[in-house]
Amino acid sequence: MDIVIKLSQFLLSLSLLIILHELGHFIPAKLFKTRVEKFYLFFDVKYSLFKKKIGETEYGIGWLPLGGYVKISGMIDESMDKEQMALPPEPWEFRTKPAWQRLIIMLGGVTVNFILAFIIYIGMAFAYGDTYIANSDLKDGVAIENPAMLKAGFKTGDKIISIDGKAVENFDSDMNMNVIMAKHVLIERNGQQQTITMPTDFVDQLSKTEKGMLVDIRRPFAIGKVTEESQNQNLKAKDLILSLNGQKIKYFDEAKAILAANKGKEISAVVLRDLKETPLTVKVSPEGTLGVFAGGLDMKSLEKLGYYKISTKEYGFFESIPVGLQKGKDQLVGYGKQLKMIFNPETKAYKQVGGFAAIYNIFPSSWSWEVFWSITALLSIMLGVMNLLPIPALDGGHVMFLLYEIISGKKPSDKFLENAQMVGFVLLISLLLFANGNDIYKAIVGK
Repeated sequence: MDIVIKLSQFLLSLSLLIILHELGHFIPAKLFKTRVEKFYLFFDVKYSLFKKKIGETEYGIGWLPLGGYVKISGMIDESMDKEQMALPPEPWEFRTKPAWQRLIIMLGGVTVNFILAFIIYIGMAFAYGDTYIANSDLKDGVAIENPAMLKAGFKTGDKIISIDGKAVENFDSDMNMNVIMAKHVLIERNGQQQTITMPTDFVDQLSKTEKGMLVDIRRPFAIGKVTEESQNQNLKAKDLILSLNGQKIKYFDEAKAILAANKGKEISAVVLRDLKETPLTVKVSPEGTLGVFAGGLDMKSLEKLGYYKISTKEYGFFESIPVGLQKGKDQLVGYGKQLKMIFNPETKAYKQVGGFAAIYNIFPSSWSWEVFWSITALLSIMLGVMNLLPIPALDGGHVMFLLYEIISGKKPSDKFLENAQMVGFVLLISLLLFANGNDIYKAIVGK
């Protein structure tokens, strides 16, 4: 069932983005009276799953889910229809339209992608608001367990003051990505501030460690399950450990240190059970464990127990507009930074470029409309930016040649455009093979 839910979200998001992107080309083409021969979701190599011709356009669904396309008459594109291009130009063809109209048609897809992302962020701000913990409320700092973060110089208990000079006001879902993209992080440790310079190849280091939160809130030691082999059957699920060996415990990381110092011993403990403090005696295994699985408490429970104050800011319709626009802008800038890292060999971030499997794995195994729309908005930005790259097989390549034509007044020859399209197509296929090859490699080696 988990696979079905993830796949459903993946296909729904991908289909929505492809249809709207191609609609961005379709609408201005129709407005400028340019004939659109095909409008397809996915590619119809050799055959299609569904097709129906309405007017001059054939609408359909292909069997190869690698994207979609609109075939515009008189345009040199991935179809490489040389026979049509060899015929005399017709007034309804793309090649006979003024350069400014062709430019608008080519920019239509990415324009829709960016508009869609901003609309989603505005809608999410209105529907869900913002949920966060004020950074000032993290009195005891944050939890750091990731090996790459520890190697970079972070420790549990650190307070993150600013990232690349920007003050951190709230601990929210963007914290981890901000740290990944950072060059410098200002922290406070034991009352003293210090700057941690992030390693150039930090992204590559992360790929070699277990996946998980880089920065998390410190959580109490709540028991999720007692194993059958555990020597501590007197412990129960939902117990909250308050002390071990006479030492008070507020956070799980504090418990680990005490257990490690008392391997193989029998020690005293106090747990909170049904809101009552209950004294117990527990046995620590030779490995320094209690034979239990830690259980995560939700935010409401943590707030009820007095650990954190969870803030939710709601927005009216008009208030949500600037909030959503700012969120979209931040994501756009953030993705630009990611691309910069990918094209910088020193970061080795190119090793983490993923294909369709990587996108599929972004989606959760349980359905959440909030998460779905958040991922779809980010993917829309990614699709828009990637399509603007000056590669001839992409929208950005067509835009590049059109801008040259508008500025110089000279139109590149059809032969040149055909050759450029072929080179771009080969380059694009190479990028797809590299990205999806990375997915296969990670699946094999497990990272």
